[in-house]
Amino acid sequence: MAKKFRRINRDRPYLNLLDVLVKEKTFLSIVIVGIILAGIMTGYPRGAMWLGFFFAAYATVANDSIQSLGTFIESNKAKKWWILWLFVGSIFVATVAFSWVYFDGDVTYQRLLNPDGTSDYPHPERFSFFQIIAPLVLLILTRLRMPVSTTFLILSVFSADTSGITSVIGKSLSGYVLAFILSFAVWYFSYNIIRKYFKSRNASNVWTAVQWIVSGTLWAVWVMQDGANIAVFLPRQQNLLQFIIFAITIFMGLGLLFYLRGDRIQEVVSEKSRISDIRAATLVDFTYVLLLIYKLFISTVPMSTTWVFLGVIGGREIAISLARKKKGKKHRNKAFRLITRDFGYAFLGLIISVALAAAANQTIRDTILNALSSIL
Repeated sequence: MAKKFRRINRDRPYLNLLDVLVKEKTFLSIVIVGIILAGIMTGYPRGAMWLGFFFAAYATVANDSIQSLGTFIESNKAKKWWILWLFVGSIFVATVAFSWVYFDGDVTYQRLLNPDGTSDYPHPERFSFFQIIAPLVLLILTRLRMPVSTTFLILSVFSADTSGITSVIGKSLSGYVLAFILSFAVWYFSYNIIRKYFKSRNASNVWTAVQWIVSGTLWAVWVMQDGANIAVFLPRQQNLLQFIIFAITIFMGLGLLFYLRGDRIQEVVSEKSRISDIRAATLVDFTYVLLLIYKLFISTVPMSTTWVFLGVIGGREIAISLARKKKGKKHRNKAFRLITRDFGYAFLGLIISVALAAAANQTIRDTILNALSSIL
């Protein structure tokens, strides 16, 4: 009977689509309502600002949880969700509060506001429809378990011109390559030592303390890099009330994220080789945070931390598949398939980001059209 039903589904694919629509009816309803609200608020700058911010607050954290919090969530499944939430939430509040005080109202560590007061991502006097729905697009891609770059998808629609996009792409691409090479070298050349040392399934309690320190540092550095993706909807220098709403909204959003244990996007981390081992998770996070700190201080240009994370995970998976004593195409093929898929999704996110930016900004649209016409 089950085989017959599966055969019918293959013959009539629209049944699968209806199945998905029924299963996701609540999520789809939220998205549809969000799109309608975006259309209504387009003509009201203040309403559009807050609506876009609320969309971005959850969509950004939900998608980027795989890179900044994914290994932390995966290796702490036994811990109560609210303990993890209070730990991560407190770090977030402290990190953005320091920036708000030190940079006179700027919570992004000058990712959006240059020292001279100018910005490559100016706060719009009127929000376009495409700027408001950019976080909704990110939410849909997150639901599909696609680890796309929130930096590309959201910041691109606020960029004054194409230079704001190309500079981010350049820094992100170099970050991916550097992360892949470093992670590959660490895991390939130390694989036998790591495998021998991690042979025991039971890790010392010391590893828990080390991982929480490393994960806390990683989360703080991520907020310094990617907090701009949420704050881009708000004024570049926030007053006290705006800052309180900004901090509380994201703090509560983190609570929902931990309650859901990362939701569906968490599978991108869960399917990787032994990443639930707290020692392996700590080593991944340590490699990642070193790269983010390096990229954080070499320039204030925003960067896709998703691409850096995918480089770290990709280098690790390829290294492990090549370093295994039991050689076989099965492990190598699986590793290459996962890495190719993840990078493909990230690249798809880049294409969608540029399309949204072109739709939202006449200057970017004209530049892209002129470039295409010169090629063709």
